[in-house]
Amino acid sequence: MLPIGSETLILTHDSLVEGIHFLPEQDPADVAWKLVATNLSDLAAKGAEPLGVLLGYQLGSDDARFVAGLEDVLTHYGVPLLGGDTVSKAGPQALGLTAIGRATCTPVPARSGARPGDSLWITGPVGAAMLAFVALKAGTGDSTAYRRPAALLAQGWALAPVVSAMMDVSDGLLLDASRLARASGVTLAIDGAAVPVATGNARRDEALRWGDDYQLLFTLPADAECPVAAHLIGTALQAGPDSLLLDGAPPSGTLGYEHR
Repeated sequence: MLPIGSETLILTHDSLVEGIHFLPEQDPADVAWKLVATNLSDLAAKGAEPLGVLLGYQLGSDDARFVAGLEDVLTHYGVPLLGGDTVSKAGPQALGLTAIGRATCTPVPARSGARPGDSLWITGPVGAAMLAFVALKAGTGDSTAYRRPAALLAQGWALAPVVSAMMDVSDGLLLDASRLARASGVTLAIDGAAVPVATGNARRDEALRWGDDYQLLFTLPADAECPVAAHLIGTALQAGPDSLLLDGAPPSGTLGYEHR
């Protein structure tokens, strides 16, 4: 966050690396879309209105397709490309984007505002990107959720004035919920059956940990009404020995995707 006069700017930067965040054989147009949308999702979690983006681009195998996808996503969200840089080097392609936004309300939502007694919500199902990734690798079925995720900007604008804490779910619901809990100094208790999953009951546990869904995860004070379509999935409690409880117990195993 960067206060400038009566405005607060929100700046975020994220990267995609070939073989980690996208498959080497993917359409570069889809890679461009994902690069922009994932950064705009960070702005959505702050309730910010996008002002523009700066691109760091490593030249690849089909730069024309990347440019076409970049034009598609920037047009879709009404966001200008303000500038950037290109480089040429061997090895897996690495791409970076800085998104600049304007806060639509203050205080700007953060991960650190949840308090005991707040309710925990998510805007939509998890696991859609996981299924889409399987479809993409198989070459059959709908892979849109993985290739071209959505940034929930309108939901972020509506939620920003009322939430106590908010973030987007990029690395897995359980991992990101634990991050919100630690930042806020609370324990978050999640009702597993209340979490909407795109997989139904199949692979439910995996869907809670897979990530790449870019839903908004947020807490509301007890007396606040939720202004968007969303799902109540848990409660914030006084901080205990564990930052996260799933169905009353600390979840075991890997909680999500860890950047190492």
